[in-house]
Amino acid sequence: MTAPRPKARPVTRATVRKTPLRHAVQLDVNASAVHSHLFDLTLTVLQPSALQQVSLPVWIPGSYLVREFSQHLQGLAGSQGTKAVAITQVDKCTWDVQADPSQALVLRYQVYALDNSVRTACLDAQRGFFNSTSLCLRVHGLEEAPHALSLAAKHAPDGWRLATGLTPLKVNARGFGTYLAADYDELADCPVEMGDFWQGEFKALGVPHRFVVAGATAAFDGDRLLADARLICEEAIRFWHGKKKPPHKNYLFMLNATDDAYGGLEHRNSTALIAARKDLPRLGDKRTSEGYTTLLGLISHEYFHTWNVKRLRPAEFARYDYTQENYTQLLWFFEGFTSYYDDLLLRRSGLIDDAAYLKLLNKTLNQVMQAPGRAVQSVAQASFDAWVKYYRQNENTANATISYYTKGALVALCLDLTLRAEGHSNLDEVMRALWARCGDGPMTEADVAEVLHTLGGRSFQRELAQWVHGTRELPVRELLQARGVTVHDDPAQLAQRLGLRVAEANGSVQVKAVLRDGAAERAGLSAGDEWLGVEVGKAAWRLSKLDEVLLYAGTQKTVTALVARDKRLLRLRLAVPAVGTAAAITWRLASRDVALLRQWLNAQA
Repeated sequence: MTAPRPKARPVTRATVRKTPLRHAVQLDVNASAVHSHLFDLTLTVLQPSALQQVSLPVWIPGSYLVREFSQHLQGLAGSQGTKAVAITQVDKCTWDVQADPSQALVLRYQVYALDNSVRTACLDAQRGFFNSTSLCLRVHGLEEAPHALSLAAKHAPDGWRLATGLTPLKVNARGFGTYLAADYDELADCPVEMGDFWQGEFKALGVPHRFVVAGATAAFDGDRLLADARLICEEAIRFWHGKKKPPHKNYLFMLNATDDAYGGLEHRNSTALIAARKDLPRLGDKRTSEGYTTLLGLISHEYFHTWNVKRLRPAEFARYDYTQENYTQLLWFFEGFTSYYDDLLLRRSGLIDDAAYLKLLNKTLNQVMQAPGRAVQSVAQASFDAWVKYYRQNENTANATISYYTKGALVALCLDLTLRAEGHSNLDEVMRALWARCGDGPMTEADVAEVLHTLGGRSFQRELAQWVHGTRELPVRELLQARGVTVHDDPAQLAQRLGLRVAEANGSVQVKAVLRDGAAERAGLSAGDEWLGVEVGKAAWRLSKLDEVLLYAGTQKTVTALVARDKRLLRLRLAVPAVGTAAAITWRLASRDVALLRQWLNAQA
């Protein structure tokens, strides 16, 4: 239901923004054209400027890529009373509207939505979802004013319900109605889920939490998901606040279960998640599959962001600029440190054991060690370049950059274990000290350095210079061994030994990436090649899987790779690296000293 509008009254340009209103901007969103995948929107500005500018964001905070949401906006038209207003497009996402400041301005438009991800918007007969950055025009000059968002049940398919982290103003039992946002930032930070979804609730240390799941099957064990999510949330709240209350009064998880997908996007009091249906817990099955563990890690990661990036955040994000890229060198901290703690909190909450935790850490280690880009770009540079490298990956990504998620997590590990080894503090205390220092506000690397110095009893500038701003190898092996973990060097898989990443399907080996300074690069293999077969001596063999190279090569140290490239057939001389060479090693972690290991994992000294 749309809130009643106050009667228009003459105002001056000087006083228009100071007039007290329940809300200055009203947005009505209707999901009536589900088969056309079109949201119908009506934007009402109660007291517009004479030249009112509106725009649609080009990106969404938390996902560092210019996505050009305005490409899906169509049919923009405006009126005041019965009179149409002139609208001029300024650039790709901005419009100027000629308006009478004494009358309410009404803009109507549609947005096409068929992106089944956590970042944008999607609408069909089964489900509706949107982030306001994809749908809701930003009214320039009124960004800090209250916004009302209304969604009417009568325009939605029968049986649909609605869930959002926004504050309800007047809603029905199904969640449809009017919600209030303190400003545009809050509106942009509270996605909306609609549909015939499953829902459940729990309290984590007294704080109400709600979980909605779209697309689950009849085998879905919702009670188990709620119980496990509660343990994660309680562990995170205790981590940051001990017995005190967290900064959010409630929290909403929105999970979209699909055939095959994975990801999440954090918000201040909610998160949007997407995962494969097969990874959800199943009724009657008490085992914890690898897929379900991954889902729990995703829940832990996004919930940890409630503090680390949504409140404690880069100084460059003190105010978001929705019109362009927002650069920071600190994603190694906000994403990397969150990645370190997401698995660690699973272990501390009892959802995984020591062996499972080491397996997850092992995976992160090998992801970093198998990326030649770690010697090319620092993790601080990778943070800054997220807009053009991490979010625009190609066949050369592994050679040119490093993930601020994975290497950032290892930086956190190294700092934690170094602090513990020196006996003054640990990373848990550092994180809480940064929260106390910066709280619900911006943070700089200087803040990190000063807290490390204060708690660690010495300067950590050398470590920050080498580990964050440099490309030297991290001392992970030594630090883990000192904490009761044995690091084994195991023979690598053939793809790693060759310096390749391939896809195998329908009896074909497709080269997806060629890693720097590997045997495949020296032989002349290239991304996009189809590896057809090998010649060994006078025999030629067709390949259907990469591992067949070893079958046909036998004891031969060199083979001829038969490759198709742009319809040409090539013969490439390829040396097969021996097992045990430095490039052919993968790490395997194992517990050696349980007591020493658990001091770290159990958050002891």
